[in-house]
Amino acid sequence: MGAWEGIPVAKRAGIVPDVSVNVCAYSRVLEIISSKWVVLVMHVLEDGTKRYGEIARRIEGVSQKMLTQTLRQLERDGLVRRNVYPTVPVTVDYTLTPLGQSLMRHIRGFKEWTNTYWPLVEQARREYDSGKGKARVPGGGVGMDRVEVEDGR
Repeated sequence: MGAWEGIPVAKRAGIVPDVSVNVCAYSRVLEIISSKWVVLVMHVLEDGTKRYGEIARRIEGVSQKMLTQTLRQLERDGLVRRNVYPTVPVTVDYTLTPLGQSLMRHIRGFKEWTNTYWPLVEQARREYDSGKGKARVPGGGVGMDRVEVEDGR
């Protein structure tokens, strides 16, 4: 184990970082949406209020434990409202809150980006994996010479 082990790269170089995982707004939202289950549950609820069983049936591969944890986290973050009705047996359903609906606009943007650009990501991965260690020409990003990319600026 070297003397620098566990010491952040910026500190090693004597640089004061200007991006912090603790205060960066991007990292905060990524905390919420970094789980694939969060995004999938929100997509299901975008269609309207759903009961637990319907959400579970619509999301391939989600376990009961993971769905329960995801719904609880979304409720805690104020993105989903859990409604409990005093019936026998008790009826529970879930709906996006206005805050959750506001986030959906951005999640749909990720979906649109993926639909448009995922083939280029796959191509880049194939090219990288087939030529590991080879230097790349600056500005010669995979497929970018053939595609106009909107950078949002």
